[in-house]
Amino acid sequence: MPKNVSFQQAAASAEGVHYAINFINKVKLKAGQRVLVNGASGSIGSAMVQLLVYYGLEVTATSNSACMDWISSKGIHLVIDYEKEDFTKLEETFDYVFDAVGKSTFGKCKPLLKENGIYISSELGPKAQNPILSLLGLVKSGKKVKFPFPHDIKGSLEMIKRITEEGKFDPLIDKEYALPDISEAYTYVETGQKSGNVILNIT
Repeated sequence: MPKNVSFQQAAASAEGVHYAINFINKVKLKAGQRVLVNGASGSIGSAMVQLLVYYGLEVTATSNSACMDWISSKGIHLVIDYEKEDFTKLEETFDYVFDAVGKSTFGKCKPLLKENGIYISSELGPKAQNPILSLLGLVKSGKKVKFPFPHDIKGSLEMIKRITEEGKFDPLIDKEYALPDISEAYTYVETGQKSGNVILNIT
């Protein structure tokens, strides 16, 4: 557990961050590269944008309206309110498109990718296409899909501990619930409207 955080912050710095790390470790990040993150107001996305900024990338991100100021404060180049604007209509291209909520597709995002750009999603995609497209990418050049099979939980936790203690990471916490209110917490999460992480306080 990092020395400079609460138990609530530590709990919110585990699962979503682990998946975010297993997005970015599938590609060779270089400072100055341009990346678009769809779903920066979610648990995975809010961690991912901070990691990408930490590595020196130029980040464009989509967010719900409630979290736009929080996301912008993390050094993001541009934040798009997905409730008002379709990010797939952008007229610029990126080295990577990371769909942290799995609500888009390679087909929709392909025009946003540079010649050898890479698309990664947190979900299987329609008809489980993302793992299949990832395998096809092993024998094809050009724009590709990679699928983020997560591994090395210990390594993820060690990394996030380090950058948290450096003051480079701050987990996004939406709401906290007491343990007797766990049913209410699950009901809220299942609405699909949460931002970042929802915490259970066990006392």
